[in-house]
Amino acid sequence: MTSPAPAVTVGILYPGYSAEDDYPCAETLLGTPPVRLPLVHTEMREDAHRVDALLGIGADDVLAAGVRALQQSGAGPLDSVMWACTSGSFVFGREGAAAQVAALEAVAGVPASSTSFAFVDACARLGVTRVAIGATYPDEVAERFVVFLAGAGIDVLSLSTRGIVTAAEVGTLPPAAVLEFAAAADHADAEAVLLPDTALHTIAQLDALDDRVGKPVLTANQVSIWQGLRLAGADTSRAGLGSLFAHTATGSTSRA
Repeated sequence: MTSPAPAVTVGILYPGYSAEDDYPCAETLLGTPPVRLPLVHTEMREDAHRVDALLGIGADDVLAAGVRALQQSGAGPLDSVMWACTSGSFVFGREGAAAQVAALEAVAGVPASSTSFAFVDACARLGVTRVAIGATYPDEVAERFVVFLAGAGIDVLSLSTRGIVTAAEVGTLPPAAVLEFAAAADHADAEAVLLPDTALHTIAQLDALDDRVGKPVLTANQVSIWQGLRLAGADTSRAGLGSLFAHTATGSTSRA
């Protein structure tokens, strides 16, 4: 009798409280081989989509404390760790975000990444170079994501923002509003639509998002989980989680 495949464990560092329930939802949808996504709430010194606050959210000492909490949580050995915060990574710029991940890996002792780099790698996996963005952030923050993507050769054809200041408020947006926001953010020439906020609930409707927009919709919690699995060597095709999880061909790595 063949032994069942061991569970893959991707540790999630998540700032504050908003859409953290996307991760247990994903555990259920991922099916087999089994995936565990133990999550630690990292310190959110101020819940604000504002540059100075985001620099504090993504500080090395905050993430290091989160890793230690994961290691002490009883989750068992970790196969990879994800900093599940887009704005709290791209706000540092490309070089700063890479240094942030390097420091995270040094503490965790396993492969690590952040949601910002996960978006870049997810676009590479799908062969996407032209995108539209639907950002819940204020303009000043969202425009930094455009710059971050441009540094990876991804052209942002349109940027739609909602100007929501707090992650807590983003987490209250209902499913219908998320679907309409994604559709409204689309650009006719974009190959995919990106929804960059991990505070936005999306996991339960990834296929619905793709269907509504008529092209791949990449969401922050989706790409964070996908990247963690890829780094753990568990990148396999899985149904019910959007176009990204249906692709298994090897894509480039943003920090290679």
